Amino acid sequence: MAGSERGSCRTSADSGDPGEYFIDIDPRSISYSSSNSNSNSSSYDTPSCAGEATGLSTPGCSKPHKANNDAGWDAIRSLESPARMGLSHFRIMHRLGRGDIGSVYLAELKGSGCCFALKVMDKKGLSSRNKVLRAETERAILEMLDHPFLPTLYAHLDTSQFSCLVMEFCPGGDLHVLRQLQPGKRFGDHAARFYASEVLLALEYLHMMGIVYRDLKPENVLVREDGHIMLTDFDLSLKSTVNPTLLRTPEAHLPRPPPPPSTIASSSSCILPACVLPCTATGGAPQPQQRLVSCLPIFSAKKKKSKPKYASRFLHRRRDPVSSPTVALPELLAEPTEARSMSFVGTHEYLAPEIIIGDGHGNAVDWWTFGIFLYELLYGRTPFRGSDNEKTLTNVVSQALRFPDEVDTETAGMLPPPPSAAAKDLVRGLLVKDPAKRLGSTRGATEIKQHAFFHGVNWALIRCSIPPHIPSPMNAPTCSTPPSEKNSNSSDFEYF
Repeated sequence: MAGSERGSCRTSADSGDPGEYFIDIDPRSISYSSSNSNSNSSSYDTPSCAGEATGLSTPGCSKPHKANNDAGWDAIRSLESPARMGLSHFRIMHRLGRGDIGSVYLAELKGSGCCFALKVMDKKGLSSRNKVLRAETERAILEMLDHPFLPTLYAHLDTSQFSCLVMEFCPGGDLHVLRQLQPGKRFGDHAARFYASEVLLALEYLHMMGIVYRDLKPENVLVREDGHIMLTDFDLSLKSTVNPTLLRTPEAHLPRPPPPPSTIASSSSCILPACVLPCTATGGAPQPQQRLVSCLPIFSAKKKKSKPKYASRFLHRRRDPVSSPTVALPELLAEPTEARSMSFVGTHEYLAPEIIIGDGHGNAVDWWTFGIFLYELLYGRTPFRGSDNEKTLTNVVSQALRFPDEVDTETAGMLPPPPSAAAKDLVRGLLVKDPAKRLGSTRGATEIKQHAFFHGVNWALIRCSIPPHIPSPMNAPTCSTPPSEKNSNSSDFEYF
């Protein structure tokens, strides 16, 4: 939700108010009294488990990936009465960002030293601008999520004036700011592949849950303190239905041979839990004496020895998925292909052609925005940006995709290497203007994962890989040492 110089088109077709609108909330106006007065009381709500007497949810019941080793849950459990947690338990430090339906603040749970991102939405403002449904949709989606690259919703605090979401805080900022700090304001293939891989897994999970994200951009990709990413901001998302199906992969859909070893990393590419590579600090490359385990076929340049004809009838029954280049593995198809919407939502430079034309859109818009996202990481700008918003929209619909010329040799040593042929090929497949022909539109993330650009990505152990950038603890805000306050008595809020 960080601000940027990029123009934003954050309105839906039925909202009736074009343009961008930010809510700037003065923390002094937030009612956080613990009295029982109806005007000042706040309610605490999280997805709860059956049998809980305190009202505090036990995340292990429904969200096993966020149950253990989570400082946020530990801090909330440490409260004397967690079920009565309200705004009075938090100290607002400063604003992190602002969006269409609310502002996000850095807040400390008093006495715990633990920081949270507190999204505050003004109820009256939401109602007057017809945004209540969007706020409710975001909350409902956050309550569903349980994924390493998606946010944790710890609590929903409700007062007579404000609706607040207590969420995970990422001290590393967003990818938009991080990109601008790179040489040439762009990432090389290695870093772009890392961030795109984790975003792809987050989108895959959302689509499996029947959620079309519709708002992918670097500003909405936050960096955790360990360097891994977290996708955020779901008020533009579309909820739909999905029917997961396990399919046999046709031979035509098998991965194409990877590019030469000089352009790719040397590790396995795998999605199945049984296909595991050692997790090492160098990216998980196996030792020479170890067997390479992968669920994808391995293409070998060695000529195979001929087999007796009588044996060929039985070989197909015992084909080894490690050594066979033609084995068809089961494929999970969980793409919300039935999702349809006529809303006009998104950021101008990221809008898909079908949204601009107004013919209705579905899940394929996420793969268009994924292509724009990857292009921006690699080239430092979006491909269709015009002199103004109208020109940008015209370019999206009518202009052919172009890649910038290669950098001058004099400055090449100071910048990341130019994007590889595999990277350009992936962008071309994603930025097809016809959504029916767009890469991922029918088979989703499974099809995109098999592209040569992602060769070498160990999908099962991606969290073991070392991020290209790990935020410095010196630059990350710390709740135990808050900013200076105007006086010693103003410990509840920092006024600004």
